[in-house]
Amino acid sequence: MVRSPVWAGRPKTRGLVLDVIRAARSISRVELAAATGLTGATISEVVRELIGDGLVVEAGRGASTGGKPRTLVQLNPVARYSVGVQLERNACVIVVVDLAGRQVARTSFRGVASLPPDQALPLVAAQVEALLTTAAVDRDKVLGVGLVSYGPQDRHAGVLLTPQPTEEWYDYPVAPRLAEQLGLPVLLDNDAAAAAIGEYWMGAVEPHSTYGCIYMATGIGGGVVVAGEVYRGSSSNSAEIGHISIDVHGEECSCGNVGCLENYAGPSTVVRQALATPGLARRLALDPAADDFLTEFARIAAAANTGDPEARELIERSARYLGHAAVTVAVLFDLDVVVLAGPSFVVAGSIYQSVIQQELDRRLFARRAHPVRVVPSVNGSDAAAMGGAVLVLQSELTLGRSLPEDGARPAPAVAGADEAS
Repeated sequence: MVRSPVWAGRPKTRGLVLDVIRAARSISRVELAAATGLTGATISEVVRELIGDGLVVEAGRGASTGGKPRTLVQLNPVARYSVGVQLERNACVIVVVDLAGRQVARTSFRGVASLPPDQALPLVAAQVEALLTTAAVDRDKVLGVGLVSYGPQDRHAGVLLTPQPTEEWYDYPVAPRLAEQLGLPVLLDNDAAAAAIGEYWMGAVEPHSTYGCIYMATGIGGGVVVAGEVYRGSSSNSAEIGHISIDVHGEECSCGNVGCLENYAGPSTVVRQALATPGLARRLALDPAADDFLTEFARIAAAANTGDPEARELIERSARYLGHAAVTVAVLFDLDVVVLAGPSFVVAGSIYQSVIQQELDRRLFARRAHPVRVVPSVNGSDAAAMGGAVLVLQSELTLGRSLPEDGARPAPAVAGADEAS
């Protein structure tokens, strides 16, 4: 696995330069100096080192502005790779991405909910190894693995703090164990936070914007990104909108709160409501014994899209509850954009987008100051897995932090570090 020498000196400066090159796709050294505020001499030195390490290549010359055309530089996509693993209750998605964040390989398989972690993780590791082999990726160029799942979790220790899907997963060191099996560093993160940062890396949002992500798979999660950085809070379990209480007199949730959004708008709730509607359940051949809520929910969403009135009513009800939560998050963080990500938005995303936009337009506190747009994720159902891979790239390259071999979270950058040193 790569341990790049370029981070021996000025990691924050080099990370800044690399991120500007990534965002611009191709850029001259003069433009880099203007964009970063660094001196021309510093830019020349940093770019020379990045080229020497193979991360950046020269890419011809730009258009003439009256003098000699400037030489452009861009990322070398095949210089490094990372892996993203989405561990969900009903599904597992694995992607391999290059340095530019482009997907080069993908696989998916049934979730590992029925297995204890000491049996499930070796299966995940085998799938990662097979995918890297199939994609013919040089393992020495693989920076690490971003393992993303639901919360709460302890990113420092790499453990899940929830007895979901079974008690055996609670406090299990998923990241360290997977790191041992793969021989690669593993970074554990929240699936919604990962999906949110993936939008930034892929250029789907303005670089300095503040935006939120509603992530819906089997459950509902959220993430907030401010100027390219995920808002973490004190334990990296922030913006969990699925467990915002929308009814103080509601039923107790497994999380300990009452009236949680997930119990009113989540896919499992929509499936249960559909099963309680006999005509709809028969028309869609819903299976009351099925534990794969994603598949059953997709049937309901597809029926809503084709005009089934009962299915449409259930999906719109779910969307209105999500709109309520979107307004709350937008008020708290003064958002510019709300991104809808995750497999449960793939089929009926247009319905959710329309209803949530209506709620924001009608009820948002700051609506007269600026609009808030609701947009679909550029990464679709793979948003969390793609985001997991991107978090590895960001942590290792853009932020200049190394992922430790044991899977624990990298130490934060030192505040106030001298960027020009």
